[in-house]
Amino acid sequence: MKQSVKLIAGNWKMNGLAADLSAVVHDLKLALQAEPASCRVAICPPATLISRLADAVRDHPIEVGGQDCRAESHGAYTGGVSAAMLKDAGAGLVIVGHSERRQEFGETDLLVSAKAEAAVRAGLAPIVCVGETLQQREAGRAVEVVRGQIMNSLPQAVTGQDFAVAYEPVWAIGTGLTPTLEQIEEVHRAVRAAMLERLGLASAAAPILYGGSVKPENARDILAVPEVGGALVGGASLKAADFLPIIRAA
Repeated sequence: MKQSVKLIAGNWKMNGLAADLSAVVHDLKLALQAEPASCRVAICPPATLISRLADAVRDHPIEVGGQDCRAESHGAYTGGVSAAMLKDAGAGLVIVGHSERRQEFGETDLLVSAKAEAAVRAGLAPIVCVGETLQQREAGRAVEVVRGQIMNSLPQAVTGQDFAVAYEPVWAIGTGLTPTLEQIEEVHRAVRAAMLERLGLASAAAPILYGGSVKPENARDILAVPEVGGALVGGASLKAADFLPIIRAA
């Protein structure tokens, strides 16, 4: 992943059926064929739609991603999806360590690191998520928390591989709240410094995405902040009419 080209990735979470995917992909393909994007564009739909999405964009630059994977390659894990399974279904990317996984499923930095390593082994580019809670932000610990997550969630296995980091302040996700541009810049610079400390210059080109209530109205300003190498977009990626302006803002 080259830092010079931003990555705009849509995380559909637990939303979307086949008809929804067809409508969004149809509109995106038409718009991007008429005016190609200057950034990389990815959609991370539910696992049930990955193969369908891969077929729909086979000859189109829209990339396909998963939302999570098991750290294990196979086994007795009912409901689990391995990185190799995502790759087999047509994915090229996978989100790991999203705050919802960390908060609701108790995922630790160690587990996130293992998932990122599994992704690399399977030939997927992991998007490793980090971010602070409102309590941590109000206690003045945002940079400290995020730095610790970088140091413990990024495995050495990503060195020299395609990967990205996504900074998502937990308190801003789906709330409509957004940090100030100065706060975003402070954390993104801290993330880059931690990445360089952890992995060296090999991490200098990996993009740092911002995620947390990214909307058409604020995308251009956020994407212009130093060290913001793209966006991890939630609800606004579910409709082409909302997702396209964010893509164009990059």
